[in-house]
Amino acid sequence: MPVRTLALALATLAIAACSTPGPATSALATGTEVEFEGRLETVDTAPWAYDGNARLVVETAAHGDVAVELPARWNLCKATGIGDAGNFSVGDRVRAVGTVTAPGTVTVCERATHRIARLP
Repeated sequence: MPVRTLALALATLAIAACSTPGPATSALATGTEVEFEGRLETVDTAPWAYDGNARLVVETAAHGDVAVELPARWNLCKATGIGDAGNFSVGDRVRAVGTVTAPGTVTVCERATHRIARLP
């Protein structure tokens, strides 16, 4: 009987492994410029009220969840249109271009080519 139970447990694990999505396929290297698209999972602009970075989490196919940080001091930001992010909603599809500042985190501000925009 124990052999049968063990075989059943191994078969169950094998089936579960086949149906579970794997990790993101491409890591973001700190200091690199990246461009990606995805669906917004969270939108938190509350930190702008106290000079903090707004944080939008984008679910991507290639990189998993990526946090996009948007500085409160737009006048020091070289990117344009950052203020539009305050109108984004969870579920919106977006395209972002920015610098990877930490594992899984991108800042959209350093260059004039940086942006985050809603996709149609």
